[in-house]
Amino acid sequence: MKLSELAVGQQANICSLKQLDTSTRKKLMVMGVLPNTLVTLIRKAPMGDPLQVRIRDVSVAIRKSTAQQIMVEAQ
Repeated sequence: MKLSELAVGQQANICSLKQLDTSTRKKLMVMGVLPNTLVTLIRKAPMGDPLQVRIRDVSVAIRKSTAQQIMVEAQ
């Protein structure tokens, strides 16, 4: 499933970042978005973009188009 498909409050493990382009992948990895990391969807903006996620006690805003390229496994 894709990160963008999570429901608010739902947790998942990040499985793959392979669909992202190299520069975006590197930026996210520096912020702690790594495979086998637990992520929680905190909220979606009123128009659905961006998404606020919590990764390792850090809150990160991610564009919906980027979240659609991050594969996760729901808990």
